[in-house]
Amino acid sequence: LLENCKTNDLTSRNTVFLFLGPAISEISEDPRKWWTEAQEQLRDSLSQKINTNKAKNVILFIGDGMGVSTVTAARILKGQLRNRSGEESILEFEKFPYVALSKTYVTDRQVSDSAATATAILSGIKTKWQHIGVDGTNGSEDCSVDARIETILDWSQTEGKSTGIVTNSRITHATPAALYAHVPNRNWESDTSLPNSTKCRDIAYQLIHENNDIQVLFGGGRSKFLPDTEADIEKGGSTQKYHRRDGLNLIHNWETIIQKRGGRYKFLCNNTDFDTLDPNNVDYVLGLFESNHMQYELERDRGPSGEPSLEQMTKKAIQILQRNNNGFFLLVEGGRIDHAHHDSKAKKALYETLALDEAIKTAVELTKEEETLIVVTADHSHVFNIAGYPNRGNDILGIVDPPKKWYPMDNKPYTTLLYANGPGWSEVRQDPRTVDTTDDNYIQISAVPLSQETHGGEDVAIYARGPMSHLFHGVKEQHYIAHVMAYASCVGANQNHCKGITNSSYKITNTKFNLFGLFIMFLYKTLIH
Repeated sequence: LLENCKTNDLTSRNTVFLFLGPAISEISEDPRKWWTEAQEQLRDSLSQKINTNKAKNVILFIGDGMGVSTVTAARILKGQLRNRSGEESILEFEKFPYVALSKTYVTDRQVSDSAATATAILSGIKTKWQHIGVDGTNGSEDCSVDARIETILDWSQTEGKSTGIVTNSRITHATPAALYAHVPNRNWESDTSLPNSTKCRDIAYQLIHENNDIQVLFGGGRSKFLPDTEADIEKGGSTQKYHRRDGLNLIHNWETIIQKRGGRYKFLCNNTDFDTLDPNNVDYVLGLFESNHMQYELERDRGPSGEPSLEQMTKKAIQILQRNNNGFFLLVEGGRIDHAHHDSKAKKALYETLALDEAIKTAVELTKEEETLIVVTADHSHVFNIAGYPNRGNDILGIVDPPKKWYPMDNKPYTTLLYANGPGWSEVRQDPRTVDTTDDNYIQISAVPLSQETHGGEDVAIYARGPMSHLFHGVKEQHYIAHVMAYASCVGANQNHCKGITNSSYKITNTKFNLFGLFIMFLYKTLIH
């Protein structure tokens, strides 16, 4: 069937270009532009191959709070930063061939936090609000072995794969912690947050003493690893009152553990350390670049005492992990998208989304599609909206220029980007013409007054490329993601299909499908002739 279609002039790239003649303006009403664009997309879809290889590597990107409206607004911003109208732009992960929707509710909430959703994504099991790595059937202080849930980290390490975490939030924060920790309360990041009644170990302790097989750890959160008898490494970092009260220096403990193992290791705390790290000369690396969360990309210190970008950390992590012939699993979190949204600072959230997009682009460039499954998703959305009928090319960070029918009744304009709740509320609505709405710290208007904006409960997108990525389609439960990643990489359960599967080339393994397809093509050609 496809061979016959190729003779149609409408799918011939040369014919179409000859028909168009001169270039058509980006903002155009000429129907030829839209026709040609759609035909090109159709050709791409018809030529798409199903990759049923075994995934040697899996890279999971989680944009924390990166709902569909955030993706759309970031796409427009990306185009406008390149002096285009913006709407026609495309993010790197939007080029991926397979897309699905993920339902983000958890066992006890319609709208969840990051702990329970990340646990679902990484373990394949839904749990309760604020739970990390434990199921929802146990008590509020239960960290027992019976309550613990294994994740794709455990499954991958069992099969001899290397593992790593990259985040620009605290390394003990909800999303990264869900890969390795087991606590019923996400706030138990260090011993200072533990109730006296619990027998649970804090998240930072679990990372160093129970998960020291993780080879790459990049993020923030040094304060959770230092004792209250020591000042922070970095001038202006956290004060000692925020440090551990048990006297443990978990950074030193980590170095001792790896040293006894005979591994080559490095601890990093700034750009100088990071830039001098040779990925071919280290087995384990712990990079804690801030006492708290890492800096927003718009504010990031790029100097010697500053910190690397999400893209730079992702690149170095892949370079280290890909030395393992068995492959690797890497989690990369754009954690500060979420933080900016909570503050109703849309510009920062969108720039953080673009920073994640750059990291995804680098991951695509450093890996081979036939052997690496890359999944991009969000844990949840935010009550963040694009509103008001703005004209094509209107500044996404600017003020809406609506038709008269839709002009506000109080005769004050409003910004395209708005929040349903958050700190941007006021009794008398501010006129955005009196401020710079493109300022890095501009707080968008919100409808309901809250000190912090909340998460949103709508579905979020899943984007995928590489082995078994075609399994992401339709509307899925969020915990389905872990099952596909495990199935594709032949870790955890469901390994019976792995016999005879390689990661060397594209192929369609369903022989019945191939024979049936050949029969249909033969029948079609026979009837035509």
